[in-house]
Amino acid sequence: MCGIVGYIGRKEAHPILLDGLKRLEYRGYDSAGLAISDGKKISVFKSAGKIIELEKKIGKKPISGSAGIAHTRWATHGKPSTKNSHPHCDCNKNIFLVHNGIIENYQELKENLSRKGHKFRSGTDSEVIAHMIEEFGKKYDFREAVMETLKILKGTYGLAIMSKDFPDEIIIARSGSPLILGVGKGEFIIASDASAIIRHTNKVVYLEDGELAVVGKDGYEITNVRNHSIKKKISEVDWSFDKAQKQGFEHFMLKEIFDQPGAVRDAIRGRLVAEEGVARLGGLRNVEEELKKIDKIIIVSCGTSYYAGLVGEYMLEEYAGVPVEVEYASEFRYRKPILNKRTAVLAISQSGETADTLAAIREAKNKGALVLGIVNVVGSTIARETDSGIYNHAGPEIGVASTKAFTSQLSILSMLALKLGRQREMSLVMGKRIAGDLEKIPKLIEKVLKESKAIKKIAKKYSKYGNFLYLGRKYNCPIAYEGALKIKEISYVHAEGYPSGEMKHGPIALIDKDFPSIFVVPKDSVYEKNISGMEEIKARGGKIIAVATQGDKEIKKVADDVIYIPKTLEILTPLLSVVPLQLLAYYVGVSKGYDVDKPRNLAKSVTVE
Repeated sequence: MCGIVGYIGRKEAHPILLDGLKRLEYRGYDSAGLAISDGKKISVFKSAGKIIELEKKIGKKPISGSAGIAHTRWATHGKPSTKNSHPHCDCNKNIFLVHNGIIENYQELKENLSRKGHKFRSGTDSEVIAHMIEEFGKKYDFREAVMETLKILKGTYGLAIMSKDFPDEIIIARSGSPLILGVGKGEFIIASDASAIIRHTNKVVYLEDGELAVVGKDGYEITNVRNHSIKKKISEVDWSFDKAQKQGFEHFMLKEIFDQPGAVRDAIRGRLVAEEGVARLGGLRNVEEELKKIDKIIIVSCGTSYYAGLVGEYMLEEYAGVPVEVEYASEFRYRKPILNKRTAVLAISQSGETADTLAAIREAKNKGALVLGIVNVVGSTIARETDSGIYNHAGPEIGVASTKAFTSQLSILSMLALKLGRQREMSLVMGKRIAGDLEKIPKLIEKVLKESKAIKKIAKKYSKYGNFLYLGRKYNCPIAYEGALKIKEISYVHAEGYPSGEMKHGPIALIDKDFPSIFVVPKDSVYEKNISGMEEIKARGGKIIAVATQGDKEIKKVADDVIYIPKTLEILTPLLSVVPLQLLAYYVGVSKGYDVDKPRNLAKSVTVE
């Protein structure tokens, strides 16, 4: 969602801040702005729309200064506009700040400040923070005024704050919204995401909730809001600037779809022992004994990760024999989930910063459950707060619509099913089959990707339609959901994902010649059931695209168009069947002229509830 960049050092801040904002464009935003201090004054530029509009507003104006803060905003309070964009300031234009998150008690604070004479310029919740610091500044110095303000804020925040009176420092603070301090040579880069930092340094300090840092040109000091000093280790980001580039592809999304063979290889590398039929997941080593005792798993996640969890439910129940529930993380803590020490709560998150998922794992920890994570971003909040977990190692995913993170999640879930299954009743023979076939998946995905030109033709043929029904069964039922989500995200086309057995219980009423269906129908244990559903659609004049197993000639008698995937074990088919649906959504979106990397209204990392 919103992105923060800050710089303090000995270089000109202006180009570094703008470059950092561009690195964060993939997160989703609707306005942008920056503030730069030259030691005497703070210059501010803001604009609604894309960063290019901000650059136009700046034009050729000379902006000198070696300290500054910048922001991309995804609107929550107040519509997208120049006046609502960040940075925000106090009445006297002395305090400037950028903010990610939501201040839940802002209305109460705003009313109180208005009674004291404060004048507000925006409709945001964020502006109230600057005025609170100004108010406390009547009694305290800059740092103490910030601390006193933080004590009364309710909600979430990632903050970078500057004062005209203290030009050689930036104060940053975090509560529920990620913030990272990049440590360079004679300079410091502040960001809400490592992608804005890695061009300058791979050495970072992760702020935890309740921590703030005063950052100067020569160093930094980290404390809590009570001003108690905190020592933090410097970590290293494990991916490079080059990995965050398009590398010749038209869009990041297409690159990341084609990255999937490598992403799966990286997910399974060093973790599978095919000859023994086992998966060795080092991140779970410290909870080995607890895993043997668990009698229930609850998977919590959102969006695409939620659908990965649904596939995981089939995998874990069928092969590990452990009951599994999959919950929307956004709903989990508002129920009264029954948890105990024999329950494992598994959080799946690409970013590791998803606010709803983070809230769910905190609730689970409070209730005594074992909390595990599947996360792509090393050092992310969820990675740090879970008891143990498994990293995807998929590298940066820049496209807002998740692709390679999803298939790497499925790879890890299949290894988790293998690990838990072999701890229980799974035979050596079955373990070797799953491990051996999983090792072959990257090459099989490469075969699917070779069909991209044929898929592009099918996408063009169907791009005129405004509605789609995606259908699948068993392991591929969640893939139908994910396929429908992708085309909604990228092409703004209405689509519904359904279990194919449920189609006749309502959705079939929608079917006519202008409402195509997409069936995920590999040769598996429910193949004949799927064929029956296809016949019902065909009988009502509906057009059908089928994702089917290579060699299946009969499918052409029912489907209008067929996309083939290689044969593999039923448990692993989702790793192959999802790829054509990703490509289909991509090519439909491109044919409509949309920016598929940055779909409207969406954000890569959803850090507010």
